[in-house]
Amino acid sequence: MSNPSNTNSVKNNISRRRIIHLSGAAAVSASGAILPGLFAADGDAKNKKVRIGIVGGRFGLGFQFHEHPDCTVTGVAELRPERLERLSNTYKCDTKYDSLEIMLKEAKDMDAVAIFTEAPNHVKHSVAALKAGKHVLCAVPAAMNLEECQELIDVVKETGLNFMMAETSYWQQSTISARKFFQAGKFGNLIHCESAYQHDGLESLFWENGKKTWRHGFPPMHYPTHCTAHLVGVTGQRLTEVACHGWGDGNPILKDNAYKNPFWNGSAMYKTESGIAFNMRVWWKGAHKGGETAEWIGDKMSFYGRQANGQSPVIIRKDKQTEKDDGGFERTLPKFEEYKQPDWFMTDMLPKALRHNSGHHGSHTFITHEFIDSISKTRRPAVDAYEAVAYTAPGIVAHQSALKGGELLKIHDFGRG
Repeated sequence: MSNPSNTNSVKNNISRRRIIHLSGAAAVSASGAILPGLFAADGDAKNKKVRIGIVGGRFGLGFQFHEHPDCTVTGVAELRPERLERLSNTYKCDTKYDSLEIMLKEAKDMDAVAIFTEAPNHVKHSVAALKAGKHVLCAVPAAMNLEECQELIDVVKETGLNFMMAETSYWQQSTISARKFFQAGKFGNLIHCESAYQHDGLESLFWENGKKTWRHGFPPMHYPTHCTAHLVGVTGQRLTEVACHGWGDGNPILKDNAYKNPFWNGSAMYKTESGIAFNMRVWWKGAHKGGETAEWIGDKMSFYGRQANGQSPVIIRKDKQTEKDDGGFERTLPKFEEYKQPDWFMTDMLPKALRHNSGHHGSHTFITHEFIDSISKTRRPAVDAYEAVAYTAPGIVAHQSALKGGELLKIHDFGRG
C-alpha cells in the first residue's frame, strides 16, 4: 500500500471534484473550464425546461421526470406496443414513437434522451443520441468492452454534450452517507472496501416469449457497476489492477450463450491507485443473502452499510480500551455504534416534488434530478462518461482475468476529462 500522505493527497483531490459535482451550483470543471450544455449559448436556464424522451418500457418506467420542476417529457419510445403504452401512461405523454431511431429522426424539439434499452445496445444507442444532438442518460452498464468504453468517451468529447450513467448504487442512502464520511475525512485512511451484488434466480429473465434475451448467460462481471460505485463513487479513485475467479456448475445455459460465458459468479480483488484493497462479488447463484451491500474500512472509523438481512448500518471506531481474545492475547476493543440512516431523499438535496422514496433504496429520484439539474445548470453530472467507464471497465477486465484462471491484470485508466 502507498504511504498515508499519498492516500490523503489523492483523496483530497478527488473529494474536491466530487463536491463540485454534487453542489448543484457549479458550471465549471475541476480545471475551471466552462462545461458545454443546453443553456451555454443564451444562459437563460431559469425560464426553460429540459425536454426529454424516455426509451425502454421496463426499467424506464421507474423514474420521475414528469415530477421534476425543470423537466417535461415530450416523447416516449419502445419496440413493444404494450410497454410503449405503459410508458405513455406513466409519464402522461401522448407522443409515442415505435423506436429510438424514429424518435431521434422526428423529435426535433427534444433536448435529452433517457435510454433504458438492452445492455449490448447501450453504446450504440447512446452514440446515436449524442450525434443527434441529445444529452444522454443511460442504464448500466455503460459498455460491453474496452473499445466501446473509449468510443463513448470520444463521442462525448466530440459532441460536448452530457452523458450520465443511471447507476443506482451511487445514490443509495448508505452510499451517500459513506461519501459524506469520506469527504469529511471520518475514515482516516480508507484501507479496504467490500461490495457484493448477489441476485440468485436471474434465469427468469433469460427468456421472453420463448426466445433468449440479452441476459441469457450474461457474464456477472460485465454487470459490475452496482459494486464498483461503492468504491469509485465514494472515493473517486480508479481501480488499477484485478485478479478474479469465476464459478460455474456446467449448467447447459452456461454452455450455450452468446457471450461464451462459463460463470454464474465472479469474485474479484482489486487495488486502487492509492493502494486501497477492494473486494467485489457479483454472484447470480447460491444460498446467499442476496441484495447489494457494502462496507468501508478505515484506520480510524469504519462504516457497514445496510445489510441484506435487514440489519441496521453500523459505525465502528477505534477505542482506547482493550480486551483479551479467547487465546489470552490483548487487542483493541472496537466501539460499535448503530447508525440511524438518514433518508437523504427527504432533504434539500432534491426538489420538493421529488422528496419521496423511490426504486433501489431511494436512488431513482436522485438519478432523475442529477441528470436534469446537470443540463439546466450547464455542468457535468456526477456519474459522467469518465466515471461511467471507471465503473464499467474494471468488470470487463475482471471477466478476462477469470477466463485466464485468476491472472492479475492491469486496468486501463480512461482519464477524468
